[in-house]
Amino acid sequence: MYKTIAVMYGSDSSEWEVACRSGEFTASRIDGDKYDVYEIFARFGRWQLVAFKKKDAMKVTFPEGSRPEIDKTDFSVNVLGEKVKFDYVYIMQHGAPGESGQLQGYLEMLGIPFSTCSSSVSAIAFDKYACKSYIRDLGLVKCAPDAFVHKGADIQKFAAEVPGKLKFPVFVKPTIGGSSFGVTMVKQPSELVTAINYAFAEGPTVLVEQGVHGRELTCAAYRTSGEVKTLPIIEIITENEYFDYDAKYNGHSREVCPAEASEDIVRLIQSTTARIYSNLGCAGVVRMDYILADDGLYFLEVNTIPGMTSASLVPKMVRTAGLDMTAWLTDIIENG
Repeated sequence: MYKTIAVMYGSDSSEWEVACRSGEFTASRIDGDKYDVYEIFARFGRWQLVAFKKKDAMKVTFPEGSRPEIDKTDFSVNVLGEKVKFDYVYIMQHGAPGESGQLQGYLEMLGIPFSTCSSSVSAIAFDKYACKSYIRDLGLVKCAPDAFVHKGADIQKFAAEVPGKLKFPVFVKPTIGGSSFGVTMVKQPSELVTAINYAFAEGPTVLVEQGVHGRELTCAAYRTSGEVKTLPIIEIITENEYFDYDAKYNGHSREVCPAEASEDIVRLIQSTTARIYSNLGCAGVVRMDYILADDGLYFLEVNTIPGMTSASLVPKMVRTAGLDMTAWLTDIIENG
């Protein structure tokens, strides 16, 4: 059993504040009777200890400006005269470097176990175009038609060709990142160039994807003792045109858990999720998003580090499954 858990949150992306909330929630639910828990805020190469709680002791929080720096040579920290080395890392960074595989690569080189997919799997899953190409080839689920463009290409020429390939409306999204940052629903070809340039603010590559009309459903999977398990599915019903940042974080959506769906639909989504998880080589808790259309189930994206605030989708699934959050996190840490 591990003794000293580091929960890493924050990130270099636009999602860093959401990642902090996810990390703080996760740290508060990890079993304080079993582990010493250390909270690390990491952003743009600066890793600092925010707080720690030793077994059966009070939590100690460091004010900004006096937070101990993490020693990256061996992933340790000097706290109140004691050198602490972490023997497990629970990664709660949405966006790079924690979701892109960079942090995982660092930990793999040091031989420190962590809670997520490997560096290589994280890198594939993090890029929406690469991940979708991989999953399309598996033949497990439908994928909407799309077009791909990178910064430096002739955007006007690319935009002029899209109407001949895709039906509108389309979604223009950066291939990296989450929380709907940089995403635009485009109804007219004349709006494409502006939307593409907006998406480029989040990353160097952009995916233009044909919109699919249907029910938005999501399901999470995790591995325990060698077996892939799935959680109850959720239907997301948004008041907005789509599930954008406002709908996700400002209460403009309804999340029905468990989703009101037939046993066949539930079985289809859970089995598809488990098969994608296994075929992609995932580890830890991973959430898959879908659109259920009249002509079948369409894959949207893989979230290798899904949100973990008290209001996030995965904690809702865990509660609906009748699982205790603290015991469930212990299972992920010890048996994942």
